[in-house]
Formats: sequence, structure tokens, C-alpha cells
Amino acid sequence: MKAVKEAMTKIWYIYKEVELVDIEASALDALVNFCYSGEIKISDVNVLSILPAACLLQLNEVQEQCCEFLKNELDLSNCLGIRAFAETYACRELLRCANKYILHNFQDFLGTEEFLLLPFEQLLELITREELHVRSEEQLLEHVRLSLCPPAFLVNIVTKDSLVRADAACRDLVDEAKNYQLLRLSAHEQINMQGQHARPRKVFSGEILYAVGGLCERNSLALAERLNPGEGNPVWQSIASMSTRRFDPVLNRWLCNVAPMSTSRRALAAATLNNFIYAVGGSDGTEPLDIVERYDIHRNEWSYVAPLSTRRRGLSVSVLNNCLYAVGGSDGQAALNTVERLDPRVGKWQAVHPMPTCRKYVGSAVFDDHLYAVGGEDESDCILNSAEKYNPVTNEWTAVAAMNKNRYGKKYGWSGCDPIVVVLPTGAIRI
Repeated sequence: MKAVKEAMTKIWYIYKEVELVDIEASALDALVNFCYSGEIKISDVNVLSILPAACLLQLNEVQEQCCEFLKNELDLSNCLGIRAFAETYACRELLRCANKYILHNFQDFLGTEEFLLLPFEQLLELITREELHVRSEEQLLEHVRLSLCPPAFLVNIVTKDSLVRADAACRDLVDEAKNYQLLRLSAHEQINMQGQHARPRKVFSGEILYAVGGLCERNSLALAERLNPGEGNPVWQSIASMSTRRFDPVLNRWLCNVAPMSTSRRALAAATLNNFIYAVGGSDGTEPLDIVERYDIHRNEWSYVAPLSTRRRGLSVSVLNNCLYAVGGSDGQAALNTVERLDPRVGKWQAVHPMPTCRKYVGSAVFDDHLYAVGGEDESDCILNSAEKYNPVTNEWTAVAAMNKNRYGKKYGWSGCDPIVVVLPTGAIRI
């Protein structure tokens, strides 16, 4: 302390004036009065300004009194804020008390506004603490979506946990997750299992549009961008460059542990249905293919499913009413106007009414229970601007307004709830 005073005195002689940054005038006034009178009044109005100033000026006595005041003010509405405040200003005793309060009142803390603001890392730290007070372990476990955990984690970690094994309710939750893992290979069973513990969480507050890969001046791109239409001034943002086929939006990186498809191909189409990714048709470089593969994200493996009725490349695939629709494409000789549908519960592709227009390298999207086919090339290789929509109830196609520009090789998606179509260069999208 003596060295600090000597340094401050030296600074005073050199500079005459010292600028104190990040100290409120009222807090400094109170601390100066304290230095002369030995008295200071701490209240809920000034404590958050006096404590940082006292820490900066090394007025330990005032700092301790502020911490003592905040300890007595701890409740469910402010415990997280006080904890963060204590951590910022290295108030160890206050931090210990805030942690203790949260752990001892964790049951009541759940669901509060403070709890919803808790960062993931801090929540993870809290639920691993031995001092955590809950009325029963299953009240924590029931909020964990065990059905979405890898099977190896369920068997090797969760099932062997002593607390889980000792509690019947916890065992029931684990059994439910195991049942889901066993039944999800059947698409029909999986749909029936879509309850609270099997439903994926919402990572974003709104819908996000992704643009991935494509061609630029005949060069393949490994770039990816995303757009959040719900933002005030939405702009495209670059995300991690593509190195493989699976992007984690939370980690903002492409993961490399993805199994390759069984069949190499290009000019294929892909879509997601019931948490499976379907790769449909395409070309092996010589001939169009009728091959359809399905990727299991939990097992990290591809498997063959029912092949297309017609070999297709340059097709488009969309999902409508839990069915896959393969739209247009080319059979290697000419553009197609045929469309076929796969119901995973039936396991067979069935023809629906053909489009009025033959289209290859066509784009498609689903909106308001209708399937739209947009642009592409016709049998004369002319690029189209026309569009038509399919009604699955009447099994009919009808023309809709044409686009202002002719387009082919595009992906289309509906943005949010407004009827606005978004056109992207060739590449995968997700709405």
C-alpha cells in the first residue's frame, strides 16, 4: 500500500491532473468523503458503482462492505448478475456466496429469467457440482433429450451411472431413450416417437437460410454463407469454409467425421425427411442413376433404399406431407416432365401426374401444402423462366407467374412465413 501511495504521489507531481476512467462521479465523491470521514452509505442504488471504484482504488474496507451488502441482497432475480459481477471484480467471497445460493436454490432457480440467461459453460459447471441441491435427480434428467444422444453414450456412460441405476424414474427415462434408438430405423415408428425427449432443440430463434458451395466462373466453391431473414437488416454472413458435408451451426465449422456415400455421383438431389438425409439420383459421370441412399445421422452411415422408377440426373427433390418428391431431371437423352413420390412407410416410388413442361436442372420448393417446380432447361436446352405448382389433393399441376429472368440449376426456398421465394446458386440450402 505504501508503494502505491508513493507512486500516486509521484504521478501527482508529474501530471498535476489524473484522469480516472470508468468511475462514476457520484461513486468517486462518496469514496473521497469516506477517506476524510471514515463513513460511507451503501445502498442498492449506488453499490454497483461504488464497488468497482473501490476495487480500482484499492479501498479494501469499502469493497468488503459492498460485498457484504450484496450477499444480503441475493435472491432468484439477481443471483446470476451478482455472480457475474463478483467474478468480474475478483470478489472471491461474494462469488462463493453467489455460487452457494444458486446451488442450494437450484430447484427454484430453474425456469426463472436469470436461469434462461445462464451461459452454457456456467450451466455445465453448476450441474456438475457436488453441492447442487435438487429434490430428485430425475427432475434434471427429464430435461435432457437422451433420445438424441449417441447409443454408445447411453450404454457406456448414462446407463452405468450410479445415480441413474439407483432411481426408478431415471431408469425409465433411459429405457425410453433406448426404445427410441431401437425403433427409429422404421420411419413410421420414428414419427410416433417425436415427443419432448426425441424432438431436436431449436438452435436459433428464427429460420436460417444457408448457401453452400456451387460454381463461380467454372470453379467449384468451398464457401458457405447464411442469412437470417428475421434480423432488422438481414445480410449474408460468411461461415466456416466447407471441408466435408456436415455443418454444425453452433460450432460454426464443418465436421469431417461424415461417412461417404456408397455411390459417387454428381447432379444429384438431396433432402431431409424424419431426421434422415436422402441422396437421390444423379450421374456417375456416364449414365443417369436411379440409386437412392439414406444417411443416418446417429449411426453415421449410408444405406440403400428403394430406387427411383426412372433414372434421373439434374433433378430436384422436395418434401411434402412426409413424402419425397423427385421432380424432372434428365434420363440422359432428354428433359423429363415426370414426377415420382416416395412414402418411406410404403418404401416404393410411385408416379404422380406429370408436369406440363419438361424440366432438367429444375428447382423446387414446398409452400402452403403445394409443390413448386421453377425454371430449369426444357428438351431443347432452352433455359426457362416458367413455374408451376402441384396440388397433392387433386393430383394436378397448374401454371403460376413466371420469373423475371430465365434460370436453371438453382435451389429455391421460402423465407419465413411471408410468400417470398429466394433463389440461390447451385448448392444446398436449409430453411
